Amino acid sequence: MGFDLKQYATSVRLTDGSTGVRLTDGATGTELAKLGLGPGTPAEVWNAVNPSAVEQIARGYIQAGSEVILTNTLCANRFMLGLHGIESRTAELAEAGALIARRAASAAKDELGREVKVFASVGPTGKIVMTEEVSPDDLAVAFAQTAEAVAFGGVDAIVLETFNELAELQIALAAVKKAAGLPVVACMTFSSGPDKTRTMMGNSPADLARAAKAGGADAVGANCGAGPEQYVVVTRMLREACDLPLWVKPNAGLPELGRDGRAHFRMSPQEFASYGPKLIAAGAAFLGGCCGTTPAHIQALAAAIKRR
Repeated sequence: MGFDLKQYATSVRLTDGSTGVRLTDGATGTELAKLGLGPGTPAEVWNAVNPSAVEQIARGYIQAGSEVILTNTLCANRFMLGLHGIESRTAELAEAGALIARRAASAAKDELGREVKVFASVGPTGKIVMTEEVSPDDLAVAFAQTAEAVAFGGVDAIVLETFNELAELQIALAAVKKAAGLPVVACMTFSSGPDKTRTMMGNSPADLARAAKAGGADAVGANCGAGPEQYVVVTRMLREACDLPLWVKPNAGLPELGRDGRAHFRMSPQEFASYGPKLIAAGAAFLGGCCGTTPAHIQALAAAIKRR
């Protein structure tokens, strides 16, 4: 019997009988940058050359209270890695990312007596389907390769995240479900339109919900974006559109470009966490953070959830 994501999402019960929430992790890329990952270097390379740093971040989130951690594999596909001339290492780096997260989760069970799930982060290819620069079949092959590698590394589920084009997400969803046979969360980034509830390509939360359910996704959600305030609205819109468990990981507000050329996020852990109860009330079943969030943000979010 495989991992049942839907049952896992709804198995947390509060004392009043209502469904609780699963706490996920925060950002990986911005945390790796703090440890020395240079601009322009694919984060996934560190799965091979600096695995201890990647595992350190995963362990930090577990210590902060995360029940689910993501792998450092967002861009581990042949198209994104091909921009750096290392497409031949796609499977190697994807599997390594899964193994690192699995080690951190196993350590949590041994040291803390806690069960931590590992979900693979699978992001877009950087190609736009509507331009026909790459065929849907070639995209499907790329997503399948990544899915097979992270599955071999022992992940419990796959999160398709940071997608902006619904057509690409649909290709990815079909490909990873067929290749890995694991539960899949289908997420897009909502940060456009007058109220910041559309993707860059104009898709709405309702568009995503319909496509995800039709494609057999086990959960649907939103990550990255403008920040937690906007994602309260997005979460509510997703809940109105479908009955799947909702996965929500907003950024720590909008980034500001620093003198060092890096994006900096100013939202404090306390301010970020203040939106936790609102996101849960809107329907979130999995809750964490994306760009700019740290273990401190997740710890504060855990405290806010507990107070609720």
